[in-house]
Amino acid sequence: MEDVAAAAGVSMKTVSRVFNREPNVREATRRRVEEAAKRLNYLPNTSARSLAANRSYLVALLYDNPSSNYIMEVIDGVLDACRSADYNLMLRPVDYAGAGHVEAVGQVIAQYRPDGLVLTPPLTDDGALLERLRHLGVRYAGLSAKPGNVRIGAVLDERRAVAEMLAHVVALGHRRIGHITGHRDHGARAWRLAGYRDGLRRAGIAYDPALVVEGRHTFESGVAGARRLLDLAHPPSAIFAANDDTAAGVIFEASERGLRVPDDLSVFGFDDTPLSRQIWPGLSTVRQPSREMGRIAAEQLLREIRGTGTGRVVRVPYQLQLRRSIGPRRRA
Repeated sequence: MEDVAAAAGVSMKTVSRVFNREPNVREATRRRVEEAAKRLNYLPNTSARSLAANRSYLVALLYDNPSSNYIMEVIDGVLDACRSADYNLMLRPVDYAGAGHVEAVGQVIAQYRPDGLVLTPPLTDDGALLERLRHLGVRYAGLSAKPGNVRIGAVLDERRAVAEMLAHVVALGHRRIGHITGHRDHGARAWRLAGYRDGLRRAGIAYDPALVVEGRHTFESGVAGARRLLDLAHPPSAIFAANDDTAAGVIFEASERGLRVPDDLSVFGFDDTPLSRQIWPGLSTVRQPSREMGRIAAEQLLREIRGTGTGRVVRVPYQLQLRRSIGPRRRA
């Protein structure tokens, strides 16, 4: 560090500020220090840096979500934020349904001392886990948490998005629209179900509980849910699946029965994961920018950790992605 300071004509404190990404450094000075470090092939000693700052420079991402597509998008976003702040990222699966998961997270914190955590659903709304984190004084951010459960993170108006998608489907002539819900422990389940009911109410369509079946945000639950709905005496002409993995299961089951999508059955989902563009027909869905949400949540968390600002919950925009999986209701 002394060599870099001398080569750049600045103090060691300035070099430290540059490599810690502190904001009170002029851009010209920052470039000069970075160019000097590159010439000298200098990299900060991570262990020494951690000791000097009393930080681990580590963020842990905790997850227990059956949709690998969703999790990979979030990981990429959190990693983007960590790279920009010279932080490392640790991935930690948590068995939410298993006994002792709160204690397991406590052990991770004790062993690795992360400076903060990023939580994904359903962990964002796990009261016992959140209470333990507050007791330990660990900073955390959450994605798609219920109001009041997290102070830092990213959310999307899922209820409004679903209601808008329902309005589009109703405009195509569909009146019997089924819904396969998400996992009971996810906050998104309630929001998306509420949006489904909002859309029906605004269209003057009575809510029929027989058209709503339980799902778990998995392909398999989409297959099982589609079987139940399509076995009804009066099956729906369209099905809203709580996420894209579930919707893919619906399309699979429809194909198994010889039904054509969207000629015989319209299908739409939520998230706009890569899967929605890889299956045929292309899946109509609500674009939830999962990568962007992961990046924003981590950035807000790192602001607090580094003392450069106060983190907050950021509301991100959604977009309807209308593809080939929905079409006009075919008249009998």
